[in-house]
Amino acid sequence: MNRLLSSRFANDRQSLRRDTPLTDDEIRAVAPSVFGEDKHASRSERYTFIPTSDVLTGLRKEGFQPFMVCQTRVREESHREHTKHMIRLRHAGQINDAEANEIILVNSHNGSSSYQMLAGMFRFVCANGLVSGDVLEDVRIPHKGKIVDEVIEGAHMILDGFDLVREVRDDFKRITLDDGEKEAFGRAALALRYDPPEGKPAPITERDVIRPRRAADADGSLWATFNAAQENLIRGGIPGRNARGQRARTRAVNGIDNNVKLNRALWLLADEMRRLKA
Repeated sequence: MNRLLSSRFANDRQSLRRDTPLTDDEIRAVAPSVFGEDKHASRSERYTFIPTSDVLTGLRKEGFQPFMVCQTRVREESHREHTKHMIRLRHAGQINDAEANEIILVNSHNGSSSYQMLAGMFRFVCANGLVSGDVLEDVRIPHKGKIVDEVIEGAHMILDGFDLVREVRDDFKRITLDDGEKEAFGRAALALRYDPPEGKPAPITERDVIRPRRAADADGSLWATFNAAQENLIRGGIPGRNARGQRARTRAVNGIDNNVKLNRALWLLADEMRRLKA
């Protein structure tokens, strides 16, 4: 399911990620809209204000802590405390694990985004933020009506669904791919990232896509192949050739919407390979 977040984040955004939980002061310095106290004046009476800070407090009580936050830049100062923002939270008890489940929270107070929650995973070995494909449905709640109960229910839906995400991930780790299957995965992943004009090749090859950057991704499993492709395509920096045939390195996928879109598509691709190999 190749879907974009309904809210659009610009490439030019304020963001902060740390290896330790972010404090309220650190979050406020980067994303003051997280602590917005009311909806923007442009919103009508029908628009229901969802305080992100209250949701953050609730998730902290569930043991989740924020490790990354960002918000879009604004041209009008009046929107600074109401604009779109994103928080990635993971459970404090998983800090020493190889991967940690993450809740990805998106909200705004000026009508530019519905309230959204997604399931994610953070892989510590390469600092990659993975986003699950269609294992879980997004929780999207419009700013209308009595929605407090829906917000709480949505949080528990994401929390309850992590067991399913973990099962799929463990299947990825158990499945071994031969060289032909890894290259087929690389070709499909390459097509998800690049759509060159007819007759123009992509700047890199499928072998570049699946080439591991570290020993942990060289065991031949579907999980390792998926992670190598995810890191190579999203972080960029792979030597290749541009449309003019000149030597160049691939660009990172920095836009949040495009990052999430590619992340989810790659997860779905790996899940389809899992089904074929089952």
